[in-house]
Amino acid sequence: MSALWEKSSTWRWLVRKTRDSKRFFFVFATMCGVVPAVIGYGVMQITNSRNEQLEAQLRKTARPESLIFGGVNISRLSIFLMELDRRWKANCNDFPLLALGGEISSRYPSQSSLLSTRYLLQYNI
Repeated sequence: MSALWEKSSTWRWLVRKTRDSKRFFFVFATMCGVVPAVIGYGVMQITNSRNEQLEAQLRKTARPESLIFGGVNISRLSIFLMELDRRWKANCNDFPLLALGGEISSRYPSQSSLLSTRYLLQYNI
């Protein structure tokens, strides 16, 4: 594979220019980072639709499992925000103690804490 790079005159020129000129190196590095970012941003702007009718149609024709996943994500987010609010109000730094006591929910629903279950039941989530 390196034989392709070693025998290419363009590659050798590029390596020589970046080695000898810091200005060329920084311009080349900037081009390698900025140009793809600008192209990606442009593609995202072109393909991102703000059409309300299209969004309504997509929501209406959504598959049941997509709706279930959306509901689960909303419930997990609400649990996270409630625990964050509780910790913020208490202004406590005893995160390890809460974790050892099982009062902090985990990422996985099978390992969720009793506190999170109580929140779910309390707020009918």
